[in-house]
Amino acid sequence: MVPFPNAEKRSRAVRRRWDCDAAKYRTPAVRYWIYAADVAEYTVGALLPDTWDAFARLVERHNGVWGGCWCLSYHPKYPEGGQSVEGNRALKQRLVDEDQAHAALVFDGDRAVGWCQYGTPEELPSISHRKEYDAGLVAPPDYRLTCFFVDRDYRRDGVSAVALRGALDLIAEAGGGVVEGYPYDTQRIKVNGSFLYNGTRSLFEQAGFTYERPKGKNHCVMRTRIAPS
Repeated sequence: MVPFPNAEKRSRAVRRRWDCDAAKYRTPAVRYWIYAADVAEYTVGALLPDTWDAFARLVERHNGVWGGCWCLSYHPKYPEGGQSVEGNRALKQRLVDEDQAHAALVFDGDRAVGWCQYGTPEELPSISHRKEYDAGLVAPPDYRLTCFFVDRDYRRDGVSAVALRGALDLIAEAGGGVVEGYPYDTQRIKVNGSFLYNGTRSLFEQAGFTYERPKGKNHCVMRTRIAPS
């Protein structure tokens, strides 16, 4: 990871806060930021060949994530996908190497502790309730945010909010545009965290997204426009 130039500057930055309790500080490196959250500080970097090993260690600590998915569910269907956990790992790595898979990785030091996956509709076409979604679509987004994952040891610590903001920053760096998410609309009802892999409506609202319409029984479509950085 790329650190702050010196510990004194880093200490000053960590003492600062936004009202939302997750603040962005741009480091000298193009693809890395440091965030201050309620109880911890994290760096955020893009999923790239250089960060693949940290991402892979996070997935492997959780047995491939969701039964060995390796965060492939929203990608196009490939013949080698779904055949084995090892095959899914190899496919995901190939997509990263070919710049066909993107995510904002959240780091605690050198340890990846969460991510928010993002990409174009062509890169991530396999969203749920697609027929209903297409029926209400006026214009496609430039980017989608499709799933979140947080290390079991870091849950309820603001990591998802940091990952979401990191994804939006990376999208801004890539030129910005209309960004769409499909979070769970909990309607203030307590929901098992295993169902919240798309994030929650309140999480997206805090990041500036606007509710568009329902999608399926419990999810919704939310949008925001991100300016280029």
